[in-house]
Amino acid sequence: MVERRPLLDLMSHLLLLGGALCLLAPIWLAFTAASQDLAGVNSGGLNWLPGPHLWENLQAAWTRGQLGSRFVTSAIVALGVMAGKILVAALAAYAVVFFQWRAKMLVFWLIFVTLMLPLEVRIVPTYAVAANALRPFQAILDATGTTGLVENLSGIRIALEWRMLNSYAGLILPLVATATGTFLYRQFFMTIPEELVEAARMDGAGPLRFLRDILLPLSRTNMAALATIMFVYAWNQYLWPLLVTTDPNRSTVMVQLSRMVPRGDSVPDWNVVMAATLIVMLPPLLVVVVMQRWFVRGLVATEK
Repeated sequence: MVERRPLLDLMSHLLLLGGALCLLAPIWLAFTAASQDLAGVNSGGLNWLPGPHLWENLQAAWTRGQLGSRFVTSAIVALGVMAGKILVAALAAYAVVFFQWRAKMLVFWLIFVTLMLPLEVRIVPTYAVAANALRPFQAILDATGTTGLVENLSGIRIALEWRMLNSYAGLILPLVATATGTFLYRQFFMTIPEELVEAARMDGAGPLRFLRDILLPLSRTNMAALATIMFVYAWNQYLWPLLVTTDPNRSTVMVQLSRMVPRGDSVPDWNVVMAATLIVMLPPLLVVVVMQRWFVRGLVATEK
């Protein structure tokens, strides 16, 4: 029997209300600033009441920031990173759980340790790989003397190069590995009964068929939760797109939003910037709202 304590219930609700206010207050301030004109937003103090200029500020932000093409780039990157992370995490967890090899736990813990290494820590080697993804193979050929041998025999010098700067591959591929997704998939795969695995083997299902026809359909809620997290993660990426896209026309909405911030002696048109902020935050907000039920089920459900 659960004991009812009205005082604790009231404190819990007040705590939740305070947390909600802390989260919603900046969004409301951005909304009110986006609805003011230039004089109103620069009048000093905080404007808690909305103004009548929201629509014209949204139009100005969309046009000035050229957000149409940036939205396409961000959508492709976010969907590509989301799909890549789901696929790579599923394959990695499948290999760790269902294949018997000596170093699998060592490999899993090495993957898990990377949770403590965010992108900012490994940004320099990752950028070096994006600048030329085939450089390690070129170094191996040079170190083993293969490059010189082929050049002496054929007169052709091997020069491997794959530049991923200013490309979708450079924006997506360095971000597809995920320790979080691998851990979520592993925890779910470990709940699969051994009898189900044996039954699939008796029916002649190979490893790929077992993954495709049995495990992945059972992992729908996990996939939905991971897709929600990774879409928001990829959409909000700023540092990596800033480095890998040297061409301004190939930047994402986050990079373009930072370029709209007033600098120096320029007119501080924060109303337009806040309007652009509202536009940029809309896609991940819609994804979270639409996927909320699946997201919660994928993280907390115990019956698979």
